Amino acid sequence: MSDYESIVLTHRDGVTEIRFHTEGGPLRWTPEAHREAGYAFAEVAGDRETKVVIVTGTGDSFCASIDRPAFAKLNIGVGGGNWEVTYWEGKRMLRNLLEIDVPVIGAVNGPAFIHAEMPLLADIVIASDTTVFADKTHFTTGTVPGDGVHLIWPWLIGHRRAKYFLMMRQEIPVREALELGVVNEIVPHDQLMGRAWEIALEWAKWPLPHLRYTREALNTFERQHLLTGLASGLALEGVSYSDAPPPPRPNS
Repeated sequence: MSDYESIVLTHRDGVTEIRFHTEGGPLRWTPEAHREAGYAFAEVAGDRETKVVIVTGTGDSFCASIDRPAFAKLNIGVGGGNWEVTYWEGKRMLRNLLEIDVPVIGAVNGPAFIHAEMPLLADIVIASDTTVFADKTHFTTGTVPGDGVHLIWPWLIGHRRAKYFLMMRQEIPVREALELGVVNEIVPHDQLMGRAWEIALEWAKWPLPHLRYTREALNTFERQHLLTGLASGLALEGVSYSDAPPPPRPNS
């Protein structure tokens, strides 16, 4: 499988683990990670040796920080920026994740403040007991929440609750997430990946057609309806970037 700067792909016994990281530690969301996610999901979706997929992070958080200056430079910066790149990558990231046509397990390894929807779009979600969910990169920082969070969180927790969550920088601890149905299991942090692989290897014993067709049957809503507003949401987010003031310049 391909080498990526922000993703490690591990394949064993029919299971492919997609693990996000930054320099071997917890993921910091960067333009490189944004770009690579869609390619990695597409690669795994096209691998006929993969029967089950695990999506996870590294260390003590899934993704708790973002390289905001790098995104500002990309989307606003010199020459007016190029939101079309982010728009194109953002669509591919979530659509390619849903195009994986074998069962997917989300293993949330700690705080997920940016793009928590990647593991949460899995068929089942297991979370570390250290996990907390929040959206800390959109409305309360001056950016329209239009890159999929506006679709996925209402689907997960209901429209009224999701609006408050996205607009008030609310944190949802893992126990509350379990009660809301956002996650299916909570395990001690040091047991998370063992549990995810235990389920994945058990599922991988089934014939590939059984796994593919189950994924197809159980993801009809997600594929047909959930991402209908993704393109328009990303466009609105792009407008908010173009109207934002330029990032401060360093002192010369």
